[in-house]
Amino acid sequence: MTSSPSLYEKEHDETGFEHRPGDVEADPQHTIDAEFGGHEARKKLERKLLWKLDIRMSILIVIYILNYIDRNNASAARLRGFEQDLNLKGQEFNTLLSILYVGYILMQIPSNMFLNYIGKPSIYLPCCMIVWGMISTLTGITKNFVGALLTRFFLGFVEAAFFPGALFLLSKWYKRSELGMRTAILSCGSLISNAFGSLIASGILDGMEGALGHAAWRWLFYIEGALTMFVAICAIFILPDFPATSHTWLSPEEVRLAEKRMEEDVGVGDENETESGGQLHGLAMAFTDWKVWWLALALTSLVVSLSFNAFFPTLSATMGYSSTITLLLCAPPWVFATIVAFCMCRHSDKTRERFWHIAIPLCFGIVGFIIAISTMSLAARYISLFLMAQSYAGFIIFLTWVSNSIPRPPSKRAVALAFINAFSQLGNIAGSYVWPKNWGPTYAHSYAICISTNGLCIIMCYIFKRHLEKKNREFAKKEQEEGRPAGFRFIS
Repeated sequence: MTSSPSLYEKEHDETGFEHRPGDVEADPQHTIDAEFGGHEARKKLERKLLWKLDIRMSILIVIYILNYIDRNNASAARLRGFEQDLNLKGQEFNTLLSILYVGYILMQIPSNMFLNYIGKPSIYLPCCMIVWGMISTLTGITKNFVGALLTRFFLGFVEAAFFPGALFLLSKWYKRSELGMRTAILSCGSLISNAFGSLIASGILDGMEGALGHAAWRWLFYIEGALTMFVAICAIFILPDFPATSHTWLSPEEVRLAEKRMEEDVGVGDENETESGGQLHGLAMAFTDWKVWWLALALTSLVVSLSFNAFFPTLSATMGYSSTITLLLCAPPWVFATIVAFCMCRHSDKTRERFWHIAIPLCFGIVGFIIAISTMSLAARYISLFLMAQSYAGFIIFLTWVSNSIPRPPSKRAVALAFINAFSQLGNIAGSYVWPKNWGPTYAHSYAICISTNGLCIIMCYIFKRHLEKKNREFAKKEQEEGRPAGFRFIS
């Protein structure tokens, strides 16, 4: 062991913390496990911990489904008089879609900083959910464009707390080798919501027209908003807090193991020593790390290419079926996308590889865009919807890659996750105007934009992969020169 710090030990910019000689990776495994009763006893305790944790974290999937349903129900309502009843003209409907992301962008970073500070996601996230469910319900009573615009803006403002907060919560409990699958399962909630949201919307829009004197699209907002508030109340009693603040459902030994797992994963834990600079220090670290900006730009480009999601019922309607059948046809592509995402993320975790698991689904998405441009054949266009939808697997693995690439300290990771996700919503704002009615029914120009932005994301991800591989080679070289065992490595 050398007495002077190496490049690897001082890699603040790349990992967000300082590696010190004598960290966990240099200790014999039996010494590490001794406090838990030995290796076998620790494995048994760890399985129990993960089982208890997975059960509680599963509520995040339900919350994310409702998060997406409340965000995208305007697209379903559009099929049953939403535009006509509110007298929307020109680009006003597109503006209603895009204004949500203005509030969404503004709130994400301060929300995650606040969440990291209070350490109580079991209170904070459900309270935000109750508020956005109430706002979604109020959308049903709007009478004009201005009223709908206000509800959509504030809906995005409050919804912003959930997704970056959920990603941050997962990254506080799971090791990098476990995070991909959990992020995938969580993110599959958005895909499932596209499938079941369409089925729920179909039932409400088909069966509630004129009930109590209200249009069916208004009932869509009433019912889905009320359901969101009910689930939020349940989530208060189910969601876990952070390891350092979770004491009611874990034993002291399980709490210690949870903290130890994270310490072993990247060489230092989430204890106070990583937060000596405070929350603003984490903010400064995130904004001065070029990787954060690079990933934000790449994800923004990807989000533009995924903008078809908000117009999926419109694209399905180009096949010429009734509004009810159109909504029913929306479900199978998203069920397929969920299966693909789950399998890809599982394999990505198993192989500890990210880039190709992002690039391959995106390439199939490009094939879907090309098919949609090339023909108006019903069968071909429906197949293209399946190929487009499965490209969300790349999006989900990208989010996991972000968490892997900016592991510590927690204050920096909280800001980075929020900023990258928030910045990428500029892609949703731009994407809201990529699908104007006068470009239909072929939407050739729209698909061309998606192909370009999809390709740009793949190129940027490849450059990032090469950078991480270079840093890993530098780490390995320094370790070999100094006679130290293998330590932290980026997952590329």
